[in-house]
Amino acid sequence: MEARLNLFASPTAGKLIKAFNGVGRAAEGTSVPAATLELVKIRASQINGCGFCLDMHTKDAAAAGESPQRLHMVGAWREATVFTEAERAALELAEEGTRIADAAGGVPDAVWENAAKHYDEEGLVALVATIALINAYNRLNVVFRQPAGDYRPGQSA
Repeated sequence: MEARLNLFASPTAGKLIKAFNGVGRAAEGTSVPAATLELVKIRASQINGCGFCLDMHTKDAAAAGESPQRLHMVGAWREATVFTEAERAALELAEEGTRIADAAGGVPDAVWENAAKHYDEEGLVALVATIALINAYNRLNVVFRQPAGDYRPGQSA
């Protein structure tokens, strides 16, 4: 696949990515473990078909110590026994927040209440911000056809 334009050479895209990265840093240091935030990014990117983000976040998660088994099971988290109840709640919130147009009323109360059992208010803000941000990144990369496969762990840091 060939990119429609070079995002890395665009001054406007550079400003946008810098701002997006700032939003992402705001979610750090909350009650949500960094590993959970990576799982959320991976699941949303799977749903959106964003190869660039999948390449990035699976490699970064693996470099941070995430097991190959858990990375392979993200798409089947409901059936997998390798995720905690808190991670399951975050993954469910990620799915519902990503597929928001599929539900007439948005994210169901039961999904929110389940997440609220595991995360405090700041953690919930961090989760929702991460879900919104990865969806924005997915849309940029999918629309511009950003190629996947060449990312090196830590490259975006």
